[in-house]
Amino acid sequence: MNSAIAPQKPDKPNRPLAPGDGAPAGTTVRDVCRTYVERLRGGELGSLPAVGGLVVLCVFFAVLRPVFLSNLNFANLLTQSAGSIAIAMGLVFVLLLGEIDLSAGYASGVCAAVLAILLTNHGWPWYAATAAAMLTGAAIGLLLGTLVAKVGIPSFVVTLAAFLGFQGIVLILLKEGTNVSIKDPTILAIANDNLSPVLGWALLAVCVVAVVALQLRRSSDRRKRGLPGIPSSVLAARIGAIVVLGGTAVYLLNQERSRNVLVGSLKGVPIVVPVIAALLLLGTLTLQRTGFGLHVYAVGGSPEAARRAGINVAFIRISAFVICSCLAAVGGIIAASRGNSVDPNTGGSNVLLLAVGSAVIGGTSLFGGRGRVVDAVLGGLVVAVIQNGMGLMGYSSGVKYAVTGSVLLVAAGVDALSRRRSVQR
Repeated sequence: MNSAIAPQKPDKPNRPLAPGDGAPAGTTVRDVCRTYVERLRGGELGSLPAVGGLVVLCVFFAVLRPVFLSNLNFANLLTQSAGSIAIAMGLVFVLLLGEIDLSAGYASGVCAAVLAILLTNHGWPWYAATAAAMLTGAAIGLLLGTLVAKVGIPSFVVTLAAFLGFQGIVLILLKEGTNVSIKDPTILAIANDNLSPVLGWALLAVCVVAVVALQLRRSSDRRKRGLPGIPSSVLAARIGAIVVLGGTAVYLLNQERSRNVLVGSLKGVPIVVPVIAALLLLGTLTLQRTGFGLHVYAVGGSPEAARRAGINVAFIRISAFVICSCLAAVGGIIAASRGNSVDPNTGGSNVLLLAVGSAVIGGTSLFGGRGRVVDAVLGGLVVAVIQNGMGLMGYSSGVKYAVTGSVLLVAAGVDALSRRRSVQR
């Protein structure tokens, strides 16, 4: 008599692992290390090259120019890179789909121009002008995303056309070269003022609590899916690293940086730092802890497979471009705050190149499907360290661009080689 054995169904459906879940295969530190080494051998380098490069660069410039390690230069480094990092965070969403947005720089300029004109020329309050700038960014992203996802025009062509078009729009808004000053104290405070020392420590405490909650949630989710949890020693090491690095940074920034205290005190964490931290947290949660984030990775990995799985590929693509342009608007607002004004060069020059370079150098793949929002932060710091350190050493802008371009080329080469290795395995 023939008997059929019915396949057993799992008690609970397992949610796919999001990139960044880390997923150690065992319950001991040795298992975690072994799994990590296997991932490196398989071509999944992640942010390791960016972290290594950042450490090497900091040591190099600190040895040659000790002033590089001063708390004043450290604060300047953070504020100088904030605008590019915000734009790079948005570009991560587009790059994950295997697309590109060449217009992000001038899109930030358009949004900054809208902000400045409404604030200065029309007397709008800061919150209304900021909302208008953000809505402008969302409209830009909706237009670009629709042309790419619905009309079918390649993103390179669409955003290249937008790059030229938005440059013209900035000139029109600013009347062919007018400099619009910003005097609103709230907007100016974003990139020019600092938190009090007490608020700086409070910010660190909030960040530590958020990291602990995310790590515990990740470990709990793994256990619910029948996977071994993350070892407590690994969790403690991660949290300890955040506490040590964050505590050192807050301590240094809380020291007096003013060269003449009689003129005014200058200490505390720059306000732009919690802004970037909030964007990092929100972007990370979106990509790694929501269905939308999983769909972004799925579409970036294989659009056809994602479509057959029932994912609305067009919606994901449009949403990614909207997010990119909204974060470009944030970058434009930060740039306007730092410069105390908006002119036709806002969002132009090397803004786009540095933003794209930040995302790629940080570890986001140009081929789609691999990357995290934190890559933009790490890559942005690498670029900022190169620009800042070489400036302290007296090198010209030409040398800075040449070195930054070389680093970007190396990062892209590492990405291509690691992807080829992962495919071969």
